[in-house]
Order: sequence, then structure tokens, then C-alpha cells
Amino acid sequence: MVSRISDARPRQRSAGTPGAPEDTIFTRALAGVREAQVRPELVLEEVPAPSRLAPHAVALSGEVVPSHLTDDDEAAATGRFVLLHDPEGPEPWEGTWRAVTYAKAQMEPEVGHDPLAGQAGWSWLTDALDEAGLAYVAPAGTVTCVTSESFGALADREPTVELEIRASWTPVLTPDREPDELAATLGAWGDLLCTLAGLPPLPEGVVALSGTRR
Repeated sequence: MVSRISDARPRQRSAGTPGAPEDTIFTRALAGVREAQVRPELVLEEVPAPSRLAPHAVALSGEVVPSHLTDDDEAAATGRFVLLHDPEGPEPWEGTWRAVTYAKAQMEPEVGHDPLAGQAGWSWLTDALDEAGLAYVAPAGTVTCVTSESFGALADREPTVELEIRASWTPVLTPDREPDELAATLGAWGDLLCTLAGLPPLPEGVVALSGTRR
């Protein structure tokens, strides 16, 4: 069964008119996002969207919960996906849509000593977009790798390494295919989260199911 994002609604500028064409475009796009196909390990939940970045926005939080985890275990990777739409097309966007994302996960200790960890993290994102066959422009972001070591009374704790990816890009959409392509954009971000969590790629020919939205 496909769960729905029940509380997402388009917002208008104060001068906007309910039912205007741009509302219809965003509503159609939102319907596509609701039907996005993601891996069953990825759990999505709608969260409050930012109110000042664009006239229309929807936001989802996500966490990768492999089946072997218990309720007391932490998610293997967590993140946030925000889809913005501004019909005026802000110049830095180079378009009228913008995906703004965040993803993080704990990594193996040796990652903290790898000078190419940042480049690898960024390539995981671009590879996910490319493998989904998505066109995009104006990508921007940062990859941060943080190593934490404990000392003194905490010296018996193992070092931890956390990789964090913050990225945004403008999807280049095909007219009348916005819902499908925006759903694929969400799916690509979900694939990034699963990669950070260390999940192996799905075998060729296996179709992902819709993750539960709580």
C-alpha cells in the first residue's frame, strides 16, 4: 500500500490568487512526489516547510532504517529534502524549481583519514542524479567529514566519523512531466541516503517500493 503525504499544501504570496495556474503546477508536482518510488528501508515523513525561501514549498525528513535494526538502534542515515517553486525564477536558481537537501551518516573510522572523502560524498549525489536520468543546473553544496575522538574517562570509546552532505540544485524539467521528474528527484536523494547508510545497490530489474510515510 502506498502511504500519502497528507498535510502538504501549496502556499501563495500574499498577492496570489487561490487556484492560479502556478498553484495547479505545484499541486501536480506534489502529487508526483507523493507517489515517489523509494527503497523500503527509507522512511519519509512530512515536516514543516520553510516559509521564506519561495512561494511554494514542501519538506520531507528521511531516515534509512535497515530491517535488522531494533527500535533502540539509531537510523543508519538521516536527512531532509525540500522542494521549492518560485514562478519568478530567482537568478541564482537558473530556473523555477530548487531542491535543497541535507544528508548525514556515521562512516567507518578510516573515512576520517581519507583526503578524498569529500569528493566521494559529492560524487554519490551526482551519480544518483545521473543514474536516475535527471537533468539539472546550478548545483552547489558542501561535504563535511568530522572525526570525534574521546579522551580521559571516555578514552575507551571508539572514534566516530560523520559525513554530512548539504546540497542544492535546479531540476531541469520536461513540460507535462514535472510530477514524474520531481518524484525521480526525491528518489535520487533517497538513493544518496541509502548509499551513505552502506546499503548495496538494488539488483538490476528490482523495483523499489514506496517507503512508509509516518
